[in-house]
Amino acid sequence: MKIALMDSGIGLLAAAAAVHRLRPDADLVLSCDPDGMPWGPRTPEDLTARALTVARAAAAHRPDALIVACNTASVHALPALRAALEPGVPVIGTVPAIKPAAAGGGRVAIWATPATTGSAYQRGLIRDFADGAEVTEVPCPGLADAVEQADEDAIDRTVAAAAALTPMDVRAVVLGCTHYELVAERIRAAVSAGRPDGLGPVVLHGSAGAVAAQALRRADAQPAPAAAPNTRLTVLLSGQEGALPRPALAYAEGRLLATANAVDPVTPAR
Repeated sequence: MKIALMDSGIGLLAAAAAVHRLRPDADLVLSCDPDGMPWGPRTPEDLTARALTVARAAAAHRPDALIVACNTASVHALPALRAALEPGVPVIGTVPAIKPAAAGGGRVAIWATPATTGSAYQRGLIRDFADGAEVTEVPCPGLADAVEQADEDAIDRTVAAAAALTPMDVRAVVLGCTHYELVAERIRAAVSAGRPDGLGPVVLHGSAGAVAAQALRRADAQPAPAAAPNTRLTVLLSGQEGALPRPALAYAEGRLLATANAVDPVTPAR
């Protein structure tokens, strides 16, 4: 079995690692766009064109399913990607986990890029899935870029700034950008700092596990976490085969994929 994932950068690592945990025998194709990132500031038309190019590069490797491991691309390009690739390649988008976060009750915060925060798309998800929960939208300018570059100081600054905008009494935080899942524990620590006693731990809700499971379902495959690892990792950088970007190794998910696939994991940062 072969599962492909696409994103502008290394935000796809969390979903790729989730696929690997469910099916360590699945081949993985990681298709990124270092020549065109970041996608967030682009117009919807420009973003869609670049996403189609990245998706077609992945589809050329004949995967059983393609995960759009990017919230922004899922917002703007998912219909075009499905029109271009399905039914030959099932395409799975990434949606913020608002519904499961709200199901636990209490106040919820959604951390997302400035472009997504307050957007009609996100407001629609809140309206349809928050089930009456009090939701605070928290913009996180610069956080995805800091994670992409594995810039420790910038990650600390941007996480702290977003935490300062997050109500102290939130019960759950939705990670509305795939890059944020790579620094989930740092986000949890920042939101929990100074939290009053008695409120309980903050629960984080990412999308990686759900999209990995959905990719297996669309590929007519079952989870087999005990399967013998026999994985080939293919990395596409703006359509050209390469290796994992160096910043990927700053994260546990990147190191897991590099170790599991016994690849030379380093290519110069672009």
